[in-house]
Amino acid sequence: MIVSPIRMPGSLPAVCEAAWPKDVGIIAMEVYFPSQYVEQAELEEFDGVGAGKYTVGLGQARMGFCSDREDIGSLCLTVVQRLMERSGLSYESVGRLEVGTETIIDKSKSTKTVLMQLFEESGNTDVEGVDTTNACYGGTAALFNAVNWVESSSWDGRYALVVAGDIAVYATGSARPTGGAGAVAMLVGPNAPLAFERGLRGTHMQHAYDFYKPDMVSEYPVVDGKLSIQCYLSALDRCYSVYRNKIHAQWQREGLDKRCSLEDFGFMVFHSPYCKLVQKSLARLMLNDFLCHHSPDTQSGPFSGLEAFRDVKIEDTYFDRDVEKAFMKASSEAFESKTKASLLISNQNGNMYTPSVYGCLASVLAQHTPQQLAGQRIGVFSYGSGFAATLYSIKVTQDATPGSALDKLVSSLCDLQARLDSRKKVSPDVFAQNMKLREETHHLANYIPQGSVEELFPGTWYLTRVDEKHRRQYVRRSMNDDRPLEAGLITSCITAEHIPSPLKKMPRIPAATAGPEGLVISNGDH
Repeated sequence: MIVSPIRMPGSLPAVCEAAWPKDVGIIAMEVYFPSQYVEQAELEEFDGVGAGKYTVGLGQARMGFCSDREDIGSLCLTVVQRLMERSGLSYESVGRLEVGTETIIDKSKSTKTVLMQLFEESGNTDVEGVDTTNACYGGTAALFNAVNWVESSSWDGRYALVVAGDIAVYATGSARPTGGAGAVAMLVGPNAPLAFERGLRGTHMQHAYDFYKPDMVSEYPVVDGKLSIQCYLSALDRCYSVYRNKIHAQWQREGLDKRCSLEDFGFMVFHSPYCKLVQKSLARLMLNDFLCHHSPDTQSGPFSGLEAFRDVKIEDTYFDRDVEKAFMKASSEAFESKTKASLLISNQNGNMYTPSVYGCLASVLAQHTPQQLAGQRIGVFSYGSGFAATLYSIKVTQDATPGSALDKLVSSLCDLQARLDSRKKVSPDVFAQNMKLREETHHLANYIPQGSVEELFPGTWYLTRVDEKHRRQYVRRSMNDDRPLEAGLITSCITAEHIPSPLKKMPRIPAATAGPEGLVISNGDH
């Protein structure tokens, strides 16, 4: 009698894989960060702490921040419209829209529904998805939902759009310099230049009160800093172990006899609460490689001189300064080649919460050529307090030719440094005044924001009023001059793209052209 092999619930026979869309992943990206920042070195002096505490100790140079003119709705409106305009896409071509955020301004109404006002002119209301919330992990959960949708029987052939956005603010004190703000939008579909490697996700979920926001009338979190670091690093250990087991199993099925290590990743990006923790995290992956290696060479190579740490227990090393120092030194070359470039936005803008790790991914793309990226495996570690974490990998397409999808994606992000440099620096006193204003006016009804509109980037959506019923109204600043856009619809000069059939290949994104100038919208009455 022939016995059929045991199959785990939910798994598919290999023959079914042929029906899945190919190379599902990220096709286009857009990043938004505020137009104002404060220098961390000046903030050190203003706060009366030792020189280097924020700049060297945390690894931060500048911190972007929002006045009361911006909220989670305006951030997401800005980044979505910018992505659609720069990609030359019609709103009809989007069938799923997911938002990941922990910046909650309403306990019921999702930010996704606010974004649907951008779709009104197109008439497209057939758009699945709502908000996902779990600290900094919400953007990753939203991204997984989008990828899963494209690979499922529910997919109707259109693109998915994922938005991760947050405003990270802290009460006066040691945590305040780890703030920041921003949003990242990602277009998801098949035949992507950044394809998710199927089956390669290592996840760890656990209950902890390391960082949480129980006060519904305040933007500020409750933070246990030491516990948060321990949770982050322990989650990294667990996720890396699960990921390595899964990729090892794949390699065995392919007839490859090898173990996964840092060497198998061209780039490694992490959720970045602050840059120094990212550098420590890469060192920790090397520590994991070292402890799992059957017979590491401690005489030469990356493990040289580390024999004294051969018998340490991984769970005892979270705050072991000797281990940390030794492995940061041992991993310094790997950090320079695999991770340092990812910290551009984190170093210059700060922690964006859900978009943080995707700002790191965009930073890698912005600072390398398509030829340098082609064929590389990019490891991505996403962490959200409370806590939830996943380590997964993206495979970059081999096609780096001019005009290719990878070339278009890289070209769209090549202005990141210039945009960061174009921001306005303000004094720590002005920054503190803005934080005080946000603190005093957070969640007020019948309120007109006081922040300057002139300081915003062209094309930025901003808050004009919160009425007596807490309904918010937004206006978009003109792309071409200093005047806000007038109310009403302005016809787009972009030719609408047809909605693709579920049975056909996704259409290629056309070259970016000039986009519409926008409209006045609210999340209440129209």
